[in-house]
Amino acid sequence: MKMDQENQVKSSNKNNVCNRILSIIWAVVCTIGSATAQEYISYGVEREMPAFLNEIKEELTYPMAWGNSDIKDFNVWRDSARSVLKDAMLAPPPAPVDFNPELIAEEKRDGYTAKKIRLNISKYTRADVLMLLPDAPGPHPGVVLLHDHGGHFFIGKEKMIKPFDVDSAVIKDADMWVDQCYGGQYVGDYLASKGYAVISADAIFWGDRGRKEGVNKAKLSEFAGNLMGLGRCLSGIMTHEDSYLTEFFASLPEVDEDKVGCMGFSMGAYRAWMLSAFTDRIKTGAAICWMTVTDSQFSWEHGRENGGYANTLPSIRLYMDHPHIASIACPKPMLFINGKTDKLFHPSGVEESFNVMHNVWKSQNVDEKLSTMIWDMPHYCGPEVQEEINTFFDKWLK
Repeated sequence: MKMDQENQVKSSNKNNVCNRILSIIWAVVCTIGSATAQEYISYGVEREMPAFLNEIKEELTYPMAWGNSDIKDFNVWRDSARSVLKDAMLAPPPAPVDFNPELIAEEKRDGYTAKKIRLNISKYTRADVLMLLPDAPGPHPGVVLLHDHGGHFFIGKEKMIKPFDVDSAVIKDADMWVDQCYGGQYVGDYLASKGYAVISADAIFWGDRGRKEGVNKAKLSEFAGNLMGLGRCLSGIMTHEDSYLTEFFASLPEVDEDKVGCMGFSMGAYRAWMLSAFTDRIKTGAAICWMTVTDSQFSWEHGRENGGYANTLPSIRLYMDHPHIASIACPKPMLFINGKTDKLFHPSGVEESFNVMHNVWKSQNVDEKLSTMIWDMPHYCGPEVQEEINTFFDKWLK
């Protein structure tokens, strides 16, 4: 009996030791696990950003950017990067078989003539465009004008060229918008008075190409989502149509096909550097108040610009950031101006993007062709900015 009791005690002690060892091991495992496991959060979205935003950004290495890519020949890289860009735009609207232009209305202005022309802007769409031609003998240097977003869809091309042959409500709205964003001066009319031929068309969802049922800002995302469901992309459609408009413009006898540039403000600036990267029909570009890097655009600290689908290409961020795309335009002359107090683009992101682009232009020994500025101004394209644009175009297009 005594022996049995001693054996029971020894067995009990052994079990206690084993339990204590297991407890220690479990504690160590838990300690290690707490150091390596992801922090638990009970939500997936914060401020319309994925809660794992930082983790996503760490994975963006931009392997197709010049300098990151394995391609060392710049011309070969441009072609390859442009192909990646076009692939990200999904299926394009087919180019028109024939532009088949038709003069709708004409108005004489001081030193130039305004024309409203109806033409096939793609195989799908026939649309009205506005054009200004100087009275002096041509051919003239030309500028494709790309209108802004602004969350304002009632007008498009009329933001750039003073409208005519339209309802008074359109003229009133255009004057209001130009007072607010352009200091009361229509960019197109200003450049035409300086000897440039200019042209502008509505992007789809704006102006005459808006909703049949009427303007509804809330429907833009739904419309863009439907396009993606059909294998199309809003931003990609815009760029292709801008390139088709450029082809039409350059084909006119009044326009010097070797001296065609483009210019835009806000979303129009995005469209301008995108178009400059997309086609070499464009010889120079001016982009006012739209340039940044993704790290700044999508950040907890100062992420601001949210143009959404109009400024988004599916999958492109897996290959290139905004300034990398704009750098496909190198060695063309390009002008970028942003505002120090612009509420959409934090100066740090703007400066970083400018540095990225300057490194590209420097690598090709043409840094003098890239002009980047941050002015003490908000999101704005007033007369002083337009004067700088004219000076830049005079240098590189005339």
